[in-house]
Amino acid sequence: MVATPDGGDVLDLCCGEGFLSRAILSRIAGIRVLAYDGSQSMLAATRALCDDDPRLETRRIDLAGTDWRRFARPLRAAVSSLAVHHLDDAGKQALFSDLHAALAPGGVFVLADVIRPTTPVGHEIAARLWEEEVERRSLRLFGDRSGLEAFRKAEWNHFRHADPDPMDKPSTLTEHIDWLRRAGFTDVDVHWMTAGQVILSCWKKRV
Repeated sequence: MVATPDGGDVLDLCCGEGFLSRAILSRIAGIRVLAYDGSQSMLAATRALCDDDPRLETRRIDLAGTDWRRFARPLRAAVSSLAVHHLDDAGKQALFSDLHAALAPGGVFVLADVIRPTTPVGHEIAARLWEEEVERRSLRLFGDRSGLEAFRKAEWNHFRHADPDPMDKPSTLTEHIDWLRRAGFTDVDVHWMTAGQVILSCWKKRV
């Protein structure tokens, strides 16, 4: 959850079905959520999940574009889940710089995303941990390993297969940290990491 005072704007970048937007709206009084996504159907799902909350503003964007990166007032926070890895290295660096510029002093950026291990051993560990998590979820949701079987059949474990989805361009954890610091963020911190997924936060320094 974003640690931010009541009031202000929070950007939910590539909001998907809107679960994060709903969580923010339900827990922070007086906040306005700017839920942006590249899919009209995902934006519709977000509006429905949030019961068309008047504090919610949705907009269809191209993540790699720059026209949406200007805001009427500085952001209190920005969050993004499983989207930024679709940008190449230069695109990530440009996005981090633009988000830093868009945040108010003391604002926070929280990123949950896929990262790229740096070694073959790291890839194997990430692949194994991902399969183990899929197996646990399959057993919990379906009572069997059918979810894991579908996961393997679809070759979704890109840490294990030689031909990853060309839309996926994950970078390493150290690259993310270096680029965020270079963009001007401070107190870059990792809060959780497993199976090639990470959650980190960073702050725009108060004036």
